[in-house]
Amino acid sequence: MQNTTPKSGKTTPGSRSDRLYLALLEKFPPRPISSEEQLEATQEVIDSLISRPQLTQDEQDYLNVLGSLVLEYEELYHSLPTLHGVKLIEALLAELNLDTEDLICIFQSKDRAADVLNNEEDLTVREVKNLAEFFRVSPAAFLEQN
Repeated sequence: MQNTTPKSGKTTPGSRSDRLYLALLEKFPPRPISSEEQLEATQEVIDSLISRPQLTQDEQDYLNVLGSLVLEYEELYHSLPTLHGVKLIEALLAELNLDTEDLICIFQSKDRAADVLNNEEDLTVREVKNLAEFFRVSPAAFLEQN
């Protein structure tokens, strides 16, 4: 059921609208992804949605469906090794096009950052907490897994 304003009959921003959602589905019907081409096409639609300043509830629902399909495909065909500790820091730096200097706010010095990244010193609890906040991941991701 839709939430509409009494005067205009338009849907309210946080409400769901079958008509609007169906329009999204008609434009790009979500299907299980079975090829890199389908993955690319789905990712383009996702990118166009997330580049918008604000999504309607229908767009958010549609985005969630597409994201689930991408996740399912990637789990089947693009399994990535789980990274922890220094290897994770290095991967995040590379992915975000950052370098050691960008971590000085966490390690308090370039030398300390280099020591940690060279596995010469262990991360402190404070550094783990700050890395988690900086990269927006769980602190557990920076703990070495044996």
